[in-house]
Amino acid sequence: LHVVDSSVLYILAVSLMRLTYPVCGFLNVIGVPTSNISPLTLVVMSLERYVAVCFPLRHAAVITVRNTGLAIFAIWALSLLSVFIRVGLVDFSELGSLQMKEVCSVFTFFVGSLSDTYGRASTCLLFVSAGAAIIFSFIGVTVAAKSASTDKTTSQKARHTLLLHLVQLGLSLSSTLFTPILTVLSRLMMRIVFVRTQNVLYVCFFILPRCLSALIYGIRDRTMRSVLFYYLCCRLSHSVFPNKGYK
Repeated sequence: LHVVDSSVLYILAVSLMRLTYPVCGFLNVIGVPTSNISPLTLVVMSLERYVAVCFPLRHAAVITVRNTGLAIFAIWALSLLSVFIRVGLVDFSELGSLQMKEVCSVFTFFVGSLSDTYGRASTCLLFVSAGAAIIFSFIGVTVAAKSASTDKTTSQKARHTLLLHLVQLGLSLSSTLFTPILTVLSRLMMRIVFVRTQNVLYVCFFILPRCLSALIYGIRDRTMRSVLFYYLCCRLSHSVFPNKGYK
């Protein structure tokens, strides 16, 4: 959803198409929550690893399909509630008319000091809370790894997973620097170079962090890894990677 919404906004911006505020608001109501869902999901995944290592006997009872569904529902509900609050704080008296004068984006839709302040505060709170939860999980797993009764292999894999989540969270946090960096670059670059740089930075700051989980977990899975490298190597039978059974 995040990639589709971003692609639609990009095509509209390249086409210089001016939308109405309700349509732009609908696109932002989709884009902003799907962006915030990523760090919240990392928190849930980190806590799952913490429970698996520190409370292995209770893991099967705590991490169930029902509880996982409730966690996903809570993540979406919290993200949607946050964006609806921000929409409610938009100062529509400054709009003048429903027709937008600029291309649709987060910065052109969420106008008003209250909405801007809430957006910054919620973003900071989100990443501070997510960082604290992941660090807490990492410390708990590290302490448990020193226990003689803990499976060393499982705890080591859990620590590596939590470090991966910290890296992803750091990359997601770097997205908050997107606008200040663009502001500086807009004064130093030609317009065509600036637009291309903006696209590259968007992929690095917004898209890449949200693709890492699927990519890395896929590579770590033996069956998926062999299939992935088989097709990445253009189905070459003499690839350095195993591809038995996929010819």
